[in-house]
Amino acid sequence: MPPLPSDADLRRLVHFSAGDGRIWLSGQRMVLVHAAALHALRRELMGTLGRAQTRRLLLRAGYASGERDALLARQVRPDAPLLDVFAVGPQLHMLEGAVQVTPLAFEIDEAAGHFLGQFRWDHSWEAEAQVRDFGPQEEPACWMLLGYASGYTSAFFKRSVLFKEVQCAACGHDHCRIEGRFAEAWPDSEAMARDYDPDSVLVQLDELQSQVQTLRTQLQPADELGPLIGRSRAFEQTAALLRKAAATQVTVLLTGETGVGKERFARALHAMGTRADKPFVAINCAALPAELIESELFGAEKGAYTGAASARMGRFERAHGGTLMLDELGELPLPAQAKLLRVLQTGEIERLGGHEARRVDVRVVAATNVDLEQAVQEGRFRRDLLYRLNIYPIRIPPLRERADDIELLAMHLLQKYAVRHGKRLAGFTDRALLAMRAHAWPGNVRELENLIERGVILTPSDESVDADLLFPHITMQAGATVNARGALERTVAAPAHQAASLYDTLLHSGLSLEALEDTLIREAVARAGGNLSAAARALGLTRPQLSYRLSRLNERAQP
Repeated sequence: MPPLPSDADLRRLVHFSAGDGRIWLSGQRMVLVHAAALHALRRELMGTLGRAQTRRLLLRAGYASGERDALLARQVRPDAPLLDVFAVGPQLHMLEGAVQVTPLAFEIDEAAGHFLGQFRWDHSWEAEAQVRDFGPQEEPACWMLLGYASGYTSAFFKRSVLFKEVQCAACGHDHCRIEGRFAEAWPDSEAMARDYDPDSVLVQLDELQSQVQTLRTQLQPADELGPLIGRSRAFEQTAALLRKAAATQVTVLLTGETGVGKERFARALHAMGTRADKPFVAINCAALPAELIESELFGAEKGAYTGAASARMGRFERAHGGTLMLDELGELPLPAQAKLLRVLQTGEIERLGGHEARRVDVRVVAATNVDLEQAVQEGRFRRDLLYRLNIYPIRIPPLRERADDIELLAMHLLQKYAVRHGKRLAGFTDRALLAMRAHAWPGNVRELENLIERGVILTPSDESVDADLLFPHITMQAGATVNARGALERTVAAPAHQAASLYDTLLHSGLSLEALEDTLIREAVARAGGNLSAAARALGLTRPQLSYRLSRLNERAQP
């Protein structure tokens, strides 16, 4: 496909009439609307009318918008080639901020009744809105955009053209793609055309009632702090495993990185099971000295060790009838591992310094961020204990694998900390949301909690939390932006004359861009006397960023 023509002629049609508060596209009045308002409207419609009715309503709204834009096409480019005239629609769609359009195929033979239009869509506002509000989808969700394509093309050719969305970013694809044909060329054209027929909301009430009943009967993982928050595929897969285990008495092994919320999942497992009205007891195996861990787990008789002035119950006895969570299990000393294995096999404990076996009825939930297989190979963990615990492993995904949950978690935490600190805030800026989605989150949910609390404290009341308050290591100066990957970066551009001079110098030096970067890094470190923090500040980087570039530089320098 040839490139789209220049849109300069279309941009000249846009007129902002500040004096009377109107915006014009040629003779058509336009409205500049916040994307957040459209998101809210879409969300309200989904909640009130349901998915099917909302889809049809937005298809018809998009269709009407496309018809209006088609009126301009032949007026603006009356003598241009057909493809350039048709391109008015896709280009207006981009100027209006709806989506980036790339033509893939355009075939037309009106006499033979043949039309094929294939277009790629990137940055669809509807796909973003649907995923943001409802998580990843199983079916395409760009309904208003699709209606626009059908309405524009039908009005342009003055005969019915219908488009299908054959892939959608809301379903996990890299981009959306649509395909359009004359209506009669689609085998299911009658069903497609009915989507654009007005109908009554009342006919959807029975279906909506059924949907509400289904939602009410779904078992959501929750603990005493409320439901676990998530809608990403990774979260839903974990939650499904949790639900299945809750109805049984199986020993569960929770694995995952530090900060993913293993204790919250363990508490939710307990709350959903038959032991919910019994104690939930947790112990951090890494937080206690090795000489005390056995007495903490199994209890101790009077005089069992220095200072044991009376007999005391251990965690197993305190959890009798309920659930015992062994957190950081990988740090449990080997002698205690042997005793734990016996308890799991026999259901009996012996207090430290005692000889009487005591029967305990406890469901064990173990949690660790250690690779237990590797620990076994290194002699730090018993293989027989691993086999006994690894009956039902559940991996808690790190936050970087739950990108679709970040905004949901962030909004929940914003409300939590706003109440705690007596603040009223308007939410997050779009830049803050983009920055959070792009962050790697090495500290997972715990790191997110810390960032949100700091943002709540620093943000003035009634304002939105911005990215620079969440990530203070990045100075949000004029020119700070979100790059193509969605990450924050400072983009302080050199003046035009300096840019030309720098470019000429680079060309005459014979250095590649990579070699120039290496040279600048070495010089900055040398001038800072090896102080990486000072060198990073001089280059406008953070110390971790400079360390990463230095490691890459050293790798390239090795023969």
